Amino acid sequence: MPNTRKLLSIKNLKKYFPIAKSHIFQKEQLYVRANEEITIDIHEGETFGLVGESGCGKSTLGRVLLQLYDQTAGSTLYYGRTLADFAPSYVEKTLKGATKMLAEYAVKKKKAEELCAACDAAGDGATFFMIQNRNLAMADAETAFQNIVKILGGFAALDDPREGAAALLKKYHADVAASKIRAQLEDISAHIDFFSSKIDEMKAAGAPDAKIQRQQKKLSQAIERKKAKEAELAATVQKQNEFAKEVDLLRQKHQNDPNFVECEKYLDDGIDLSRLKYVEMRLLRKDLQIIFQDPYSSLNPRMTVGQIIEEGLVTHNYFKRGSPKMKEYILDVMAKCGLQDYMMHRYPHQFSGGQRQRICIARALAVKPKFVVCDECVSALDVSIQSQIINLLEELKEKENLTYLFISHDLSVVRYISDRIGVMYLGNMVELGDAKTIFEDPRHPYTVALLSSIPTTDPESLKKERIILEGNIPSPIRPPEGCKFHTRCFMACDKCKRVPPPTVEVEPGHFVACHNLDRKIDENGKFLFDVTTSVREQRD
Repeated sequence: MPNTRKLLSIKNLKKYFPIAKSHIFQKEQLYVRANEEITIDIHEGETFGLVGESGCGKSTLGRVLLQLYDQTAGSTLYYGRTLADFAPSYVEKTLKGATKMLAEYAVKKKKAEELCAACDAAGDGATFFMIQNRNLAMADAETAFQNIVKILGGFAALDDPREGAAALLKKYHADVAASKIRAQLEDISAHIDFFSSKIDEMKAAGAPDAKIQRQQKKLSQAIERKKAKEAELAATVQKQNEFAKEVDLLRQKHQNDPNFVECEKYLDDGIDLSRLKYVEMRLLRKDLQIIFQDPYSSLNPRMTVGQIIEEGLVTHNYFKRGSPKMKEYILDVMAKCGLQDYMMHRYPHQFSGGQRQRICIARALAVKPKFVVCDECVSALDVSIQSQIINLLEELKEKENLTYLFISHDLSVVRYISDRIGVMYLGNMVELGDAKTIFEDPRHPYTVALLSSIPTTDPESLKKERIILEGNIPSPIRPPEGCKFHTRCFMACDKCKRVPPPTVEVEPGHFVACHNLDRKIDENGKFLFDVTTSVREQRD
């Protein structure tokens, strides 16, 4: 049974890149809409494949999830750690300034409603500039409310949220304190184990009594510290329970308020990556890593392989620089990635493309991440080397319990490695489902066209005419109205040119954004419509 525990939850994610104005009199601010309304969940231990043509926003999405690019709107929640463990400052800020933030949200909501009214009044005369401003204002207001309601829950719906926010703040402080004490207890326990084993070794080696007594003294001190921390933890847990009861009583008080109950559903303990400070995000870098497309330009040519892998370990305080244990650890990581010991002191230019990519993989995995973005990490490699790297990634995924976002143009590779696949076109997710469903029962015309382009040696498949997507991808600055794909679609109708298609769940776990949701391939893998005629009609 596949793991359904979420690691990342992305909702209504948008990424717009502003374009510099061409002259001082230009009033309209234009944007490149790299990602728009992306909503997906990535589960622990799965490989989520992402496919689409160049320029569709795949790599941008990967970088936005890692917060290498700031997202324009939406939320990216990370569940690899708890709020109490990580203690992001935005939680306390939201709880302390709940009233002020709700007032700011009311202003943003009013502005969005005014812009909506202006667009409705303009009707067909609404300009692209008006529509874009309306969409951005609506997204800004929605994001502002989501930021509040995820932490306050139903208390955000009350006229005066201060009492609930104060109770939640006390509980949050107690949760954080308990989490810190538990972490300290783990460190003390590790010291106790170290001193105990060292004393046994010294006794076995016949060390002088004076030296053994010094270690025994350190062991006794560590045991005393542990007892003190355990007592402190017990007192903190008691406070946790008291504050939790106080919050529960307040919730029971408002349980008959429908607005309170509705907002309570949005309470979420995920870490919102888009709201983290730079310093906080740096602490999460070891959990979220990336393997870049070009293995050469992403490696520092002036550093040896050992130094490249060492850099992350020192930065995230795994080891002190020059530590003998770190050298052993680096050699172990290199061995897992198929690199020999003697390569440790070589420079990137002394390796082949496949070996460089192994170095990039070793660098990413050295800090023990939970989520890795593989950004077309095999596209620059020879086909024979690609299979080796894919097999290596699969092996490491099983051993290290990794989660991948695998970005690629090669549909055959994506089919082999992915558990679920998302198909992107011009910044939007047009189809999403498990790998088997996407390849055997594609519902979006763009997915069908991509699958028809896969090279094959099957005699029956060779007889079929390929679906050729004529024309260029439209500009992401001024995308077409309605469905973005209608300008190149062999099944487009008038509705496609006017109305953007909603994302519909056609089967459990299979989502499609298309007005024509009928099955397009039969049980034998043949198209249920005349592709040749459809393409020629579009051409004419």
